[in-house]
Amino acid sequence: MKAKLRLLCALMFLAASALAQRAMTVADVITFVESQIKLKGDDRSTADFLRGVKLTQKLEARDVEDLQGKGAGVRTVQALRKLSEDSASLPAAPTAQVVAPPPPTPPPSPTELTAILAAMKEYALNYTKNLPNYVCVQTTRRRIEPTVRGYLPQGDEVQELLTFFDRKETYKVEMVNGKSQPNLKHEQLGGVISSGEFGSMLSNIFDPDSGSEFHWDHWATLRGKLMYVFAYSVPQSAGYRMYHGETKREYTSAYQGLVYADVQSKSVMRIKMETVGIPADYPIREVAITLDYSATKISEEEYVLPYHFELTSKEIKAETKNEADYKLYQKFGAQATITFGDTAPVPEDQLKEQPAPSPSKAPPAGKKK
Repeated sequence: MKAKLRLLCALMFLAASALAQRAMTVADVITFVESQIKLKGDDRSTADFLRGVKLTQKLEARDVEDLQGKGAGVRTVQALRKLSEDSASLPAAPTAQVVAPPPPTPPPSPTELTAILAAMKEYALNYTKNLPNYVCVQTTRRRIEPTVRGYLPQGDEVQELLTFFDRKETYKVEMVNGKSQPNLKHEQLGGVISSGEFGSMLSNIFDPDSGSEFHWDHWATLRGKLMYVFAYSVPQSAGYRMYHGETKREYTSAYQGLVYADVQSKSVMRIKMETVGIPADYPIREVAITLDYSATKISEEEYVLPYHFELTSKEIKAETKNEADYKLYQKFGAQATITFGDTAPVPEDQLKEQPAPSPSKAPPAGKKK
């Protein structure tokens, strides 16, 4: 009985070996061995597999040495050398072609940059004037992470009715963590709260009296559209105002960042800012904001409106992150009715910056495809 079992096992081994034999290219073998090295595969098993390989191309000695240098085991190297010897008469493997990355798209000319910035400035300073009166739902997810012992992380989700009427915003808290809060005011939410950035920040950056400075930064693609991206800096005299409730201290900080504008319309579609130069003794160490806009229809008319807002704040005792989405836009009026409940965040791919297309595919500045 034992002899029969041994014979059966031997037959199974031969069958497995026959199945393992396969024709492979040099690139296939190199990829396989590199994968085994990365996964810390068994040296004996790797070598056994290679002994059943029949190469279709010549395995160069330098490839074996390269794999040995990357960490191939002793038995694996022996099997590779045997493959190299057996394949010596075969045609050489094709040389891998290194494709050079396309040259970067050159920035607009100085004359074009001046015209682009002028158009962006006109857009920014007239932004709120061209908006309709509307209402929408602002859903804010807040998270506080303590940086000192004795405190626990905190977080909540706040849904508010945002009303824009006569160029002014008002907020009405509707729900916190899914529970109705009819008597809670925006100012009573506690923690880090913000309001008004989507219009005031835009106008402040481009206000001639702010003393802002601009320079070209790069091209980018945002939500499928080509963008101009300018770096900017705003001095403290026209800076970002902060108030620390616990110490009742106020401070206005200089700030800097990036502003993205659609190549076709010159509409600003993203603002990024971060505070600079905050004194070491002020309890708020830094604030960073990213504000995204998107084309949105209200009563069949399309406007560029707030889409996503992100604020991070670092203080002495904690770090805070607020993320807000704006949905369910409607024209302001007695008939406007909004059903609360949709709290799904904006998809990550809609917020991720993509590289600009290669120069051959990018449309000339200011011209449509």
